[in-house]
Amino acid sequence: MNEQLAWYIGGPVLGLCVVALRWLLNERLGATRAWADAVALRFGVHGWLLIGLIVGGVVFGVAGSSVDGYGWLTDTFTGSAQWVIVPILALSGALIGYGARLAGGCTSGNGLSGNAVLSPASLVATGTFFGTAIAVSFAIEALI
Repeated sequence: MNEQLAWYIGGPVLGLCVVALRWLLNERLGATRAWADAVALRFGVHGWLLIGLIVGGVVFGVAGSSVDGYGWLTDTFTGSAQWVIVPILALSGALIGYGARLAGGCTSGNGLSGNAVLSPASLVATGTFFGTAIAVSFAIEALI
């Protein structure tokens, strides 16, 4: 299972999830809130989102042939040392969740839900995310 879901399938499905969550439950879609609710031991809509993210990752990991696609990480830890990748990714995910919550939001919440309701702060934040990503990718390409 080395192929990704096609953008023309994943994009509309994700958009429908944003609209359905807002319309049916008056909630915003964002991974940061799911993380915060799990840490606070609250279970609701966002708890299900977190469970879905974890179960989806596990299903992909079990159905996939191997862990690949993490650049230097999978190039460095091969064979019997490949088990090291999972704790590194788990710790990295926890730190990203903590940092996004500390900053007051994440890219998915701002980019999907915030832009869907035309929040000026989310529009600026998303523009900043994309602008920074483009600038960094050009800088890395120039250095390599």
